[in-house]
Amino acid sequence: MYLTIDGVEKSFDHKEKGQVKVLDNIQLDVEKGQFVSIVGPSGCGKSTLLYLIAGLEKADQGEIRIAGKKVTGAGPDRVVVFQEDGLFPWLSVLDNVTYGLLLKGMPKTEAENKAKEMLKMVHLSNYTESFPHQLSGGMKQRVSIARALVMEPAILLMDEPFAALDEQTRMVLHNELLEIWKKTKVTIFFVTHNIREAVLLSEKIVVFETRPGKIKETYAVKTMKDGVMPNDSTFHLEKQILASLQGEIEKVLKEEMGDDYVFKTDTLHRDTSGDMGSHI
Repeated sequence: MYLTIDGVEKSFDHKEKGQVKVLDNIQLDVEKGQFVSIVGPSGCGKSTLLYLIAGLEKADQGEIRIAGKKVTGAGPDRVVVFQEDGLFPWLSVLDNVTYGLLLKGMPKTEAENKAKEMLKMVHLSNYTESFPHQLSGGMKQRVSIARALVMEPAILLMDEPFAALDEQTRMVLHNELLEIWKKTKVTIFFVTHNIREAVLLSEKIVVFETRPGKIKETYAVKTMKDGVMPNDSTFHLEKQILASLQGEIEKVLKEEMGDDYVFKTDTLHRDTSGDMGSHI
């Protein structure tokens, strides 16, 4: 396997609760070029696992290996796209995308040519001289994706990258991300609260239990890359995943709202514009 997560555990200090375990014995294998999504209730450690893979955090136990080599810190083979675009507001779109390449010592002309090719891939060729404040939310996120991919990472780590976008923009970016994935063959590790998003994009979906995060279920999926569009089959899979998460969601909501909270069952509907993340 290309990415191996082997017995990973992680805890954090809490002022009132002391040591709080966030991840418990995570065992997961990801093939090279695979698109894997992680879904689960809030606080189950999805983003923490992504940061561990990125090398931004260190596991308390277990290890993470990429192509057999243990991850000991951040590296150029892994790039993160966050929910917030994180663009430099004082730099143009082109300068934002070339920034990492120039830091690596690439000549400016070569870096700009490479950045322009990547911006063409995300359909922003006409906005190279624009500044972030002149762009829509979806355009900013496309710049972030271009900035990540221009570094040619082996693994693209995406932490709820479309959560703040409206449904129409998100649908457009779903299609663009799948096209980029097909062209670059990059391995994608994608964290989301949106079940439908996971179903439409992923080859594998990993469902987490609530804290401490454990793997509850895994699902193999045919994606839009394979020409599968929303239909009764994908609707059924969404319902399966929501059913798997129901008990976990209840635990979180009861902790936050008290035992009076009752989870409303069978709230999933057939509107393909629905955001399954609203249930989590």
